[in-house]
Amino acid sequence: MSTVPDPQPVHTPSAEPEDSTDRPGIEFGVVRPPDEQAHRQAVARHDGLTKPAGSLGRLEELGVWVAARQGACPPRPFDRPRVVVFAGDHGIATNGVSAYPSEVTAQMVDNILTGGAAVNALAANAGAGVRVVDMAVDGETNRTVSAHKIRKSSGSLDVEDALTAPQAHDAVAAGRALADEEIDSGADLLIAGDMGIGNTTPAATLIAALTENEPVAVVGRGTGIDDAAWMRKTAAIRDALRRARKVVDDPLTLLRTAGGADIAAMAGFLAQAAVRRTPVLLDGVVVGSAAMVAEELAPGAAQWWLAGHRSVEPGAPLVLEHLDLRPVLDLDMRLGEGSGAVSALPVVNAAIRVLAEMASFAEAGIAGPTADEAAGASPSDAAD
Repeated sequence: MSTVPDPQPVHTPSAEPEDSTDRPGIEFGVVRPPDEQAHRQAVARHDGLTKPAGSLGRLEELGVWVAARQGACPPRPFDRPRVVVFAGDHGIATNGVSAYPSEVTAQMVDNILTGGAAVNALAANAGAGVRVVDMAVDGETNRTVSAHKIRKSSGSLDVEDALTAPQAHDAVAAGRALADEEIDSGADLLIAGDMGIGNTTPAATLIAALTENEPVAVVGRGTGIDDAAWMRKTAAIRDALRRARKVVDDPLTLLRTAGGADIAAMAGFLAQAAVRRTPVLLDGVVVGSAAMVAEELAPGAAQWWLAGHRSVEPGAPLVLEHLDLRPVLDLDMRLGEGSGAVSALPVVNAAIRVLAEMASFAEAGIAGPTADEAAGASPSDAAD
């Protein structure tokens, strides 16, 4: 289902970036770890349920993961999961690195807003609400989605910075504010989605910079590009990396240099969710690149994130390894929009119900495990 946010005052950005006014550095609060007592209680509860220990595999781990993030055992199914899709165009798209023109971004924003996109269908199946926000679409969008807009299209990162320093600051701050808005409105699980033609190029650049890899290790087919476009994309990432590697230790400057308003906002959103102790299901490679920067902005944030799926994009395994995350699903997806993450939500809710609703051996009047079985493996911490 598609949910339109309450109208907010609309900021109309200048078409030309302005560097005349600087911003102070942006600070995030301390990220506190999940609840260890709830984690231990969930592990112990699984050991007493009417099944051999560990027989439900990853479902047991996922239930324990949620219990620790909710600080309660048994955990509860998520009441108000929310998908926020961050939309933005990228100047690099004019270099022929995508199979689609930039005009598609604004059209897809309207499609999401009216409930016609894949993320809407998948969210409806999972019981999640959907919100789309225009951070840098190169065109006009509905006033209800443009309240946080930073500019029209980010710069072409192969030859210039994606953003000005003030714009990078404001984009991260907007993402932080969006997380606060959703959490203060009752969201108990957040999913970030992406929508933007050309956005896998800055994503691949950020991943290569933060994992010290070369362009060929991270460049994928994105929207389904041919070999010639793949080579152009690789060259663009190579050129962007020359500047990105010089600022890799400064997350805000890295976003300004090689990100974009949409990715910068996602980074702020993900970091603030962790500060607010709100679990997140991560999507694919674009959201993953933002998550890597968010972990730099708010160290420890990754403890609050669960990887929804493994994208087929080459950079995806690098993201998962860097953040030490194991995906829930592996369905050969690469759409974006939050589609892979929201597809995983029913599995996560199933894991919650197993832990919360299964009877124990004592409750069911069933003989419990033998001494050898009781001494066997308990749900591991692999999901953490």
